Amino acid sequence: MAVEVVYRSSRDLERLFMDKAEADRHDKMLELAELLAEVLQKAVPSLTEQQVEEAGIYMAKNRDVFAKAFKSQPDALSELLSAPFEVAEPVATVEVVEAAEPITPAKPAKVPKAAK
Repeated sequence: MAVEVVYRSSRDLERLFMDKAEADRHDKMLELAELLAEVLQKAVPSLTEQQVEEAGIYMAKNRDVFAKAFKSQPDALSELLSAPFEVAEPVATVEVVEAAEPITPAKPAKVPKAAK
């Protein structure tokens, strides 16, 4: 029987990753998305929770393009305008303190042998 190590995102428990670094990147992206959503909700209170979440995830996924645009390169945003639009998948956010860690199968508890 082969053993396969997979990693679970601590913020998105449904997603599994084959690489710890990939799981960590996903966690960091979701953390940024959550903070962006809070800022957007405060700035534009009329947005729904779903709209704020989708906008936060979109901005976090495209953080490099937005960073270029904020650093006096507004033309960088044209890259997003020409790319096909990708609908953000809602992510159930769960507050977990631990970082991504491998999922290991549970071993059955040892049962003490009965005395003879």
